Amino acid sequence: MLLSCSDLLCGEDSGIFSGVQSTECSSDLESPSFADESIAGFIEDERHFVPGVDYLARFQSHSLDASAREESVAWILKVQAYYNFQPLTAYLSVNYLDRFLYSHRLPLTRGRPMQLLSVACLSLAAKMEEPLVPCLSDLQVEGAKYMFEPKIIRRMELLVLGVLDWRLRSITPFSFIAFFACKLDSTGTHTGFLVSRSTDIILSNIQQASFSEYWPSSIAAAAVISAANEIPNMTLINLEHAQTWCDGLSKEKIMSCYRLMHEHVFDSSPRTPRKIFPQLRVAIRARLRSNDSSTSSSSSSSSYKRRKLNNCFRVDDDKGNTE
Repeated sequence: MLLSCSDLLCGEDSGIFSGVQSTECSSDLESPSFADESIAGFIEDERHFVPGVDYLARFQSHSLDASAREESVAWILKVQAYYNFQPLTAYLSVNYLDRFLYSHRLPLTRGRPMQLLSVACLSLAAKMEEPLVPCLSDLQVEGAKYMFEPKIIRRMELLVLGVLDWRLRSITPFSFIAFFACKLDSTGTHTGFLVSRSTDIILSNIQQASFSEYWPSSIAAAAVISAANEIPNMTLINLEHAQTWCDGLSKEKIMSCYRLMHEHVFDSSPRTPRKIFPQLRVAIRARLRSNDSSTSSSSSSSSYKRRKLNNCFRVDDDKGNTE
């Protein structure tokens, strides 16, 4: 039996997902055709989808374990790569985890409770964004230290949903990067590269708790500028110019995030710069796919994982009833 994503969570209130396609608070990679006023609306509302201002201070005071969070995020990224989930799925998972940790205290900040929270957050994010979602037992791959029964994970999902007030359709940096990329490159020559590279940069920094003090718009602006620095004719971009992209942007926050991004992402992980090729003007779709469907069948391991997904896309309760 196959179910829609909304059916996989809870059938008690089918209306809870009735507005997930609304552009008022969409977490997809938004089209640059949105007016400045729409992006400004995202900036105004983004404060509701981030942990509180003292979240980072809790790690600094050791009331929360930064290393445990880092391990959880690393595991989420491994599973995202294993199943070829969208970058947005991984980011949402971490967003749910951070917002939950800020509002609800776990009995332990590492070990089984933290692993269970990570699985539940990834499962919820996958159900929000992925067309095919592995069953809960198969989601626990890539070095998961503990294995949990589906009914235990579902209980944790409901706890997370309650703590987040069922607000899963979050505003993220991916709500801004296409718009900012077009502001930076009005000709559209390198827009595709800017969006793709910015996505890589954003995923590269989410393991660091220090980025949690920046709102999505600042992270997106800093990432787009960092990506532009890899394009020869854009290396002299003025950071202060980013503030003019839309009302509500903070020059100080963007510059601070940009410096932190280079400290944690670039300086600690030296790599060979990508070769830049001119591109035709691109039309940014609502979502960026991590792989092309025309070439996905070329990898035997990818085909195996896809078969595994199809076999597992069933009601978890069927498994739970046999336990």
